[in-house]
Amino acid sequence: MIRMLLRVLGDDYAWPVRRTMTLMTAAAVAEGLSYALLVPVLRALLGGDPAGAGPWLTAFGAAVALYAVLRYASDLSGFRIGTTMLRGLYHRLGEHLARLPLGWYGADRVGEVSVLAGRGLLSAMSVIAHLLAPFVSACVTPLTIVAVMLAFDWRLGLAALAAAPVVAAVQVWTARSTAAVDAERHERDRQAAGRVVEYLQAQPVLRAGGRTAERFTLLDDALRELQRTSRRGVLATLPGAVGLTLVVQAVFTAVLVLGARLALGGSIGAAEVLAVLVLAARCADPLLSLSDIGGGLRAARSELVRLDAVLRTAPLPEPRRPQRPAGFGLEFDSVTFRHGDRTVIDGLSLSVPQGQRLAVVGPSGAGKSTLLQLLARFHDVDAGAVRIGGVDVRAISTETLMAQIAVVFQDVYLFDGTIEENVRLGRPGAGAAEVRAAAAAARLDEVVERLPGGWAANVGEGGALLSGGERQRVAIARALLKDAPVVLLDEVTSALDPVNEAAVHEGIERLVAGRTVVMVAHRMRTVRRADRVVFLDRGRIVEEGGHDELLRRGGRYAAFWDISTAVRMPAGRPDGPGADR
Repeated sequence: MIRMLLRVLGDDYAWPVRRTMTLMTAAAVAEGLSYALLVPVLRALLGGDPAGAGPWLTAFGAAVALYAVLRYASDLSGFRIGTTMLRGLYHRLGEHLARLPLGWYGADRVGEVSVLAGRGLLSAMSVIAHLLAPFVSACVTPLTIVAVMLAFDWRLGLAALAAAPVVAAVQVWTARSTAAVDAERHERDRQAAGRVVEYLQAQPVLRAGGRTAERFTLLDDALRELQRTSRRGVLATLPGAVGLTLVVQAVFTAVLVLGARLALGGSIGAAEVLAVLVLAARCADPLLSLSDIGGGLRAARSELVRLDAVLRTAPLPEPRRPQRPAGFGLEFDSVTFRHGDRTVIDGLSLSVPQGQRLAVVGPSGAGKSTLLQLLARFHDVDAGAVRIGGVDVRAISTETLMAQIAVVFQDVYLFDGTIEENVRLGRPGAGAAEVRAAAAAARLDEVVERLPGGWAANVGEGGALLSGGERQRVAIARALLKDAPVVLLDEVTSALDPVNEAAVHEGIERLVAGRTVVMVAHRMRTVRRADRVVFLDRGRIVEEGGHDELLRRGGRYAAFWDISTAVRMPAGRPDGPGADR
């Protein structure tokens, strides 16, 4: 547990954590030794020499004061390290997430990272701030008391010491018996949280379809499963808690019986027996608290395991001697890329000369968007090479590579801030005139004029207060402001209305002018303007050439064109299917 905590925290926190643990251990030992002084105090008070108890009472008071100082120092150190650690862990997790390949962020990663950034980090902090001190005290204080009892009378000490292996065995057994239930509870918790988010996000669709009752059932089922799992978790810990109580009470009874027998036999006096029973009682209290402390530590350890797994995920390696691209031509050289067991790109070779536009079309799942992701190094290829300006993207530093590329996705995410702040993400140091010029080129100025607050208008979380077309205009303005020599477009107009599509196309034409462009497109209006078209299927290039050339061949691309234009235009019109042929 401690090793995992130190691994998660990093080297910067190793010494402060060890120092805090030393203080906690010293405080627990001081507590046990202070109880040991009760033996001579009670012996004097009950042995006919009450005045002789004075020095021992003074020593007892000093020991209690020392314990109080050490406990205060250890608790204060734990809280300080916990709060400092929480801040440091947020930075460490954020920096690590920023270096992970973007391909790592699958559909289920957002929820997982959100839980880790909240409950996971708080659990890590709770170990050092709230759980470690009681755990150390529950372990060290009884052992110190048992050591005193051994020094006082080895028979009574051995009787008390017999509890140690049994208590340890009960704790290990409880941890093993609850491990599966804890994992299931975490999964049920994640599912229930997902159902809640899904239910809230889907309200417009559910109400339009009149199916709110069904959704309530799904959510209720998830919450009921979580409740059942939580109940099983409580029942799984119950035998351990009861067993621990029985062991402690049995050992206390054994010490009591043995002490009485020794006293009746004349081996020790009544005062000594009373003192030993007081010590045994002080052993019992912290041992009984181990059940609750152990449960908290097990829950925290589960979160630490998940946090450790994320932090140990290897980021894409940075080149030791970064190179800069000599130009902005693009090349795929016998590229193979696999996602799990599926081969997404299969031995693909392709080049895009500097300043030209390449359109990539094909059916869903053909690997079109993956090509863009490999160019931006969201993933590393399994075989072959992806080059920009003749240099393998793996040999270019991430900062340099990202400076050369502007990406506009189909699904645009905007940060909860103003329109101007979101546009400035393209180049934070740009002047106000440059931001306005980029916005005008993307026809974003039309949106700004009609929004209350203008440039200071808030876009909401994810851009929720803007329409899809308005978010695309923000993304294009951001890319224009960045002014990168390579532009990657991923189906940016596939879900827009005609008015927004026309505005976005106008912005795209300004964006791609004079740049090297790779565009994934379903809308044929975009494909026509490409210098070259490749038709992709199952990760391989089936056809390539110019738009008109591919139509004349009458192959896969021509069939795809006919289907696409038939969907877009009514049959029989002059610009209907086959008009360009």
